[in-house]
Amino acid sequence: YTLCRMLVHVPCVCTHFSAYLTLPLVLVFCFRLQVVIHDGVIREKPTTPEEARKFIQGYSQSHAATIGSVLVTNVKTGTRREGWDKSEVYFHKIPNEVVESLIEEGNVFYVAGGLLVEHPLTSPLVEAIVGTIDSVMGLPKALTEQLIKDSLQEP
Repeated sequence: YTLCRMLVHVPCVCTHFSAYLTLPLVLVFCFRLQVVIHDGVIREKPTTPEEARKFIQGYSQSHAATIGSVLVTNVKTGTRREGWDKSEVYFHKIPNEVVESLIEEGNVFYVAGGLLVEHPLTSPLVEAIVGTIDSVMGLPKALTEQLIKDSLQEP
């Protein structure tokens, strides 16, 4: 959330181009700085097969939380609205064959915590999601829509 704010320095761009805008224009930043929290530990993208294996096996018959952030900037006014969202994913037992297949495919190395709830091998193993699938995947739609509305209502 704070990193999201630090990375985006849009007001100087907004000031320069705002005179040319006749319609509202918003920029939406949803950084893939999402993290997964499991047993109180923040997990980013796994870097080795061993780390990915540890992460995925740890979710078996357990749960993990995802936290991501969104920043919306009204380009005409320079107004920023930001927020964060958290969801939790509960898993059934994850068989070792599934863990090994996911590691072999390699996609687990590109996502926070190696967590792929939408993958055909893991989606049947999801017991429940507290929150929304879009938030787990990195773009919380309801939060994004609300931030866009809020940024457009500013004078």
